[in-house]
Amino acid sequence: MKRTLSLPLLLAALCAPTLRAQTFDHFTTTDGQPWQAARRTTLSGKDMQSPTLTVDSGEQGHEFRAWGTCFNELDLDALELLTAEEQEHVMHDLFAPDGDLRFTRGRLTMNANDYSRAWYECDTVSGDFRLKYFNIEHDKQNVIRLIRRAQKHQPHLTFWVSPWSPPTWMKINQDYPVLSSRFNKQPREKDYLLYEGGEVDADEMQFLGERQGQFPRRLASQDYMIQEPRYLQAYADMFCRFIELYREEGIPIDMVMYQNEAYSYTPYPGCAWTPDGTVRFNRDYLVPTLRKRLPEVSLYIGTFNTNRLDCVERIVDGLKGQVEGIGLQWEGRDNIVAIRQRYPEMHLISSESECGNGSMDWRAGEHTFHLLADYVGRGCDEYYIWNFILCDQGVSPWGWKQNALVRVNSTDRTFSYRPEFYAVKHFSHFVEPGSRVLAYASREETEGTPTIAFRRPDGRRVVVTANLTGEERTVSVRFGKKQLKASLRPHSFHTFVER
Repeated sequence: MKRTLSLPLLLAALCAPTLRAQTFDHFTTTDGQPWQAARRTTLSGKDMQSPTLTVDSGEQGHEFRAWGTCFNELDLDALELLTAEEQEHVMHDLFAPDGDLRFTRGRLTMNANDYSRAWYECDTVSGDFRLKYFNIEHDKQNVIRLIRRAQKHQPHLTFWVSPWSPPTWMKINQDYPVLSSRFNKQPREKDYLLYEGGEVDADEMQFLGERQGQFPRRLASQDYMIQEPRYLQAYADMFCRFIELYREEGIPIDMVMYQNEAYSYTPYPGCAWTPDGTVRFNRDYLVPTLRKRLPEVSLYIGTFNTNRLDCVERIVDGLKGQVEGIGLQWEGRDNIVAIRQRYPEMHLISSESECGNGSMDWRAGEHTFHLLADYVGRGCDEYYIWNFILCDQGVSPWGWKQNALVRVNSTDRTFSYRPEFYAVKHFSHFVEPGSRVLAYASREETEGTPTIAFRRPDGRRVVVTANLTGEERTVSVRFGKKQLKASLRPHSFHTFVER
């Protein structure tokens, strides 16, 4: 029998999608009260106020593609202090499609990085230009075991790779750091290589705290990677061999960057490059080698941790048309707007979140929230967390402390999710790959309430905001003739997701 709806029921049925579209679920986090479901919020056309953020109904915005993290040995060590059940719980929350953070991408290093247990390299045989002895056996016993834990919960994880340092025999100083320190064995006499005889400033790096002004204050005067063709070609071949060996382990690497932080002159694994050396290696060796052997692998340039825009532009201009994107971190964030304007065809990614100082406290969480909003809001389409789990104060083998999303107490082997975990969750839990950034107002523009709006692939809108001040603040986001308005407690994170 054919059924017809009465007029009231018909009107209700027609209006139901519209009504649902006006209501947002609200989740909030404060220090000590993470991820609480708050009162739902409904768009209203009444009492319109000057908006914190205005969303243009015709604006599509750039597409956001992935949330990710890095895989390091010290993360594995921290994870393995927990029981098997606890390990599964943590990895599910980080990587599972129905978990908390829902990471889908991972960053890897070729050879050791500063959160490896110690220096190691994939080819220890000096002069092995044919790569007869190149291998990933060390990785199989360590980082690859960590990757397997993540793949169990997210089998579609994909990865990209950048080295911190080439093998020592390929560098002019024949060692893994750039500069000497009490945490490595490089002779101090070799430090002069960085500036061709000039004195090295002991405070040049300023690892802890927020670095101010131009960084680095001086650029390296020569490349630490030996610039002879046979070395450069062998190094390009190493990238391909690394990717091939990882693929044999069921770990897909689809993107490469030539160097992590070429502008950090480090006592831990690192390599200083000049702009000319950077262009030469990428243009003449890495680009043609990838195209010949692994044409499906993307090449990005970075990671740029410098705000010396002229240097960045010189490199990117020299590689224009040959690289697909740019990786930015630390002071590189200062250049996002200028780079986006100059290279609109390029993909920009935040290649590594700032590491903090081991406090893993609320202040660190607020800083990471600000970074998440600023990188993504200004044009980056991927964002990568650095360490996702560490012990205690996250001390590296090279003597400095760093933050993580999850802290493990090495004394009693308990773990806790830190404020940075929830800062990430307020973005990644609902803003899935394929979402579009609709509008953004920064911390500076709003005097402490950074606000960003997204549209998910299913059409639902998401607003992520925070009150980074000590006073209660009101935030309003205008959608056409209506607005979402909410009162935000001091020092709080918020996500509003359309029902």
